[in-house]
Amino acid sequence: MLRFLLRRIFIAIPTIILISVFVFSLQQLLPGDPLLVLAGEERDPEVLEALREKYRLNDPIPMQYFAWASNALQGDLGTSLRTNQPVTELILEKLPVTLQLAIMSMIFAMLIGIPAGILSAAKKGTLVDYTANVVALSGLSVPNFWLGIMLILLVSVKWQLLPASGYTPPAEDFWQSIRTMLMPAFVLGTALAATLMRHTRSAMLSVLSTDYIRTARAKGLRERNVIMVHAFRNALTPIVTLTALLFGELVAGAVLTEQIFTIPGFGKLVVDAVFNRDYAVVQGIVLVTAIGFIFMNLIADALYYILNPRLKVA
Repeated sequence: MLRFLLRRIFIAIPTIILISVFVFSLQQLLPGDPLLVLAGEERDPEVLEALREKYRLNDPIPMQYFAWASNALQGDLGTSLRTNQPVTELILEKLPVTLQLAIMSMIFAMLIGIPAGILSAAKKGTLVDYTANVVALSGLSVPNFWLGIMLILLVSVKWQLLPASGYTPPAEDFWQSIRTMLMPAFVLGTALAATLMRHTRSAMLSVLSTDYIRTARAKGLRERNVIMVHAFRNALTPIVTLTALLFGELVAGAVLTEQIFTIPGFGKLVVDAVFNRDYAVVQGIVLVTAIGFIFMNLIADALYYILNPRLKVA
């Protein structure tokens, strides 16, 4: 298994290098000059020149890239131009918040999507199948921001069951933290559950039509065992792939939901950084998110190996 993962890591290295080049180029592509804001209203040319020297903006672009990449390899993603706080520190402060939201959202998605997909495939062509597909289509069609606002109006304002917004760290009050995250996690999880349900259904239908499933049924095995033991395990590979990718999307795409529920995670950090032209923060967030996607793919590869040893390479 170690050899298998090392090959995947070796393949991922060029991808990370290309991503780092793209991330660094954001500073050149984005409009505006953040130094004009830092220089104050006077915008003294001497102050501007001193700032450019401080942030090495007068160096040739290749030298700027290699300096930035070398620091990034050591965990130094630069300093926020607005707060003068290390970007790595900002990310480490906000990332656990978004990770908590992503994990809870994925739990909702898996608890809803996978059982619904299995049931829909097992009951193909019945009312259960049609109902599950209609619900899945609704989950894909309803915008997250609309669902979030409706939940706030009903659950928080009218019924007063859960907090409408805000965030409480788990270390401070675990159950209050869960309560504040339930609604945003449900909002994100429903769309993912719909996607997961449709892919689970497709994978299960593909497996249920194979010869060994017909043989298992001919042997008189209980239908429940045929579906859960024989079919579902062999349908897990595409489901694992999708789950890993969806989790990466959750971490990267929770921006709107975090804004609606006032959650101080990655979403608020990146929105503030873009509006303030804080390029160092934007670069750090994009780089960490991209590497997170690659890491999730490596986890998916490891799970492939565990679920199907035939994937072992020489």
